[in-house]
Amino acid sequence: QVQLVESGGRLVQAGGPLRLPCVGSGRTFSHYAMGWFRQAPGKEREFVAAISRSGSSTTYADSVKGRFTISRDNAKNTVYLQMNSLKPEDTAVYYCASRASSLTPHTRDWDYWGKGTLVTVSS
Repeated sequence: QVQLVESGGRLVQAGGPLRLPCVGSGRTFSHYAMGWFRQAPGKEREFVAAISRSGSSTTYADSVKGRFTISRDNAKNTVYLQMNSLKPEDTAVYYCASRASSLTPHTRDWDYWGKGTLVTVSS
């Protein structure tokens, strides 16, 4: 069982930066690939970014490529999402997730989820 806790969500102005951390429980954090997803009001949850167990491989949704960066610190059991040049359309609840396998953008393939943190981007 893996427990994930996101934080850092808040109201931010368009164009600004924000960093979201997600802390995982347990001693096997480094055994899991980690991902970030988001869900805007009235929309389905969508993939944002993912990082491999070692951090050597990352993948991003086209909508955030070049603006968002995913990273991880296995010594701290933490995965980060650095968001720059935020847009109003980035407003959503952001979730982190983990899976004990390769990276995938498919929401249904991720095993463990946090409860989310709300990011609101004002124009």
